[in-house]
Amino acid sequence: MKSFDRAALTAILVDGAKGLSLNLSDSQITKLIDYLELMSKWNSVYNLTAVRDPVQMVTQHLLDSLAAVSAFDGAKNVLDVGAGGGLPGIVLAIWAAEAQPEMRVSMIDTVHKKTAFLTQAKAELGLSNVSVYTARVEQFEAPKKFDVITSRAFAELGDFVNWSGHLLADGGEFIALKGVSPDTEVAHLPAGWTVKEVRALQVPTLQAERHLIFIERAKS
Repeated sequence: MKSFDRAALTAILVDGAKGLSLNLSDSQITKLIDYLELMSKWNSVYNLTAVRDPVQMVTQHLLDSLAAVSAFDGAKNVLDVGAGGGLPGIVLAIWAAEAQPEMRVSMIDTVHKKTAFLTQAKAELGLSNVSVYTARVEQFEAPKKFDVITSRAFAELGDFVNWSGHLLADGGEFIALKGVSPDTEVAHLPAGWTVKEVRALQVPTLQAERHLIFIERAKS
């Protein structure tokens, strides 16, 4: 499917959300498809993702990110590091606007054209719970520390926590979205950090491994 067939893509998304036991409203479904359409349009010029087929984008981007949202239950202030085209940040924000209205989602990336896209997506989708920053995370000073810091395909776990650990609030946690369970990366975590949980995810129609890695400060 080269063209953007909203009805067909919506049907795939609805089925996938049911497979994830997520109760998404019509408004959330519409915004997710609007976001996908925006990404498809910008992708030809801005190269936001290597995935070009909208059908594959539903599975590999929307459902892949939606599979993780329940892990953010109760989070108030979330940072998506290396946010790229907004995965999982934009998807998380669309979900949270209704499911967790008190949640704020900040996204940071060093690439200006990507943050320009995120700013445009925030405006077009009416996401008042989103903030976008263009900066290197290791040099970033946030107005307020984050209770959850997340990333998807951003960096090795050791670099992820080294570069962004100064932004994590006391008692906060990292949630890294990974493919195959990164046992070597876990083994090489820097001192002061510990893996709390490795959680396998099942993404509907995706024939690939997905894991969430939960990391917290080691208790002294």
